[in-house]
Amino acid sequence: MAFSNFFSREKTFRPKKKFEEGSLKHQLHKKAEASLNAGLDLRRAVDLPAGERLDDWIAVHVVDFFNRINLIYGTIAEACTDKSCPIMSGGPKYEYKWADGEEFKKPTSLPAREYITRLMEWIEKQINNEEVFPSDPSVPFPKTYQSICKKILTRLFRVFVHVYIHHFDKVVSIGAEAHVNTCYKHFYYFIRNFKLVDPKELEPLREMSERICK
Repeated sequence: MAFSNFFSREKTFRPKKKFEEGSLKHQLHKKAEASLNAGLDLRRAVDLPAGERLDDWIAVHVVDFFNRINLIYGTIAEACTDKSCPIMSGGPKYEYKWADGEEFKKPTSLPAREYITRLMEWIEKQINNEEVFPSDPSVPFPKTYQSICKKILTRLFRVFVHVYIHHFDKVVSIGAEAHVNTCYKHFYYFIRNFKLVDPKELEPLREMSERICK
């Protein structure tokens, strides 16, 4: 069963972001989807297609991972309460504090659900901003584009950390373990291939990554 089909019956945490039909990014998205659905090795599926621009390839994957991780969190969101998860953490060694430069100028402890809600709203704002993610292929990406994408992907990785460490029993109970692992491996190979997340950020799931992303 395809990953997207498996989760389609679940409540989506945030609305899905879609590419405009016929656009360059929509075509790249379909190319990436075709590679995954054809059962292509995930390590190879993340490689930049010949003749395509890296920034476009990153944009397609940022939006795709945003959608998929929304779906994953949506399946366990009811178990992630202010009482069960009073801070956004990945076990006792890692706490993630929220800052957005606007409402929260300084890193602030928040319950995991609020952190993730604010994170998804922040990412949605970035990918809907034409100055950051231009939909017109003739408009260049800004100089800050890759640094923004790195921040988005780093923060999305933290959702994986929280889900795996604090809510994986829920993932297993609904039979989603294989699907979540596949999404994680796709994400992991992509960020490692293009060096988009600092290796230090990957430490909370290092042992698991070494085991399932051989």
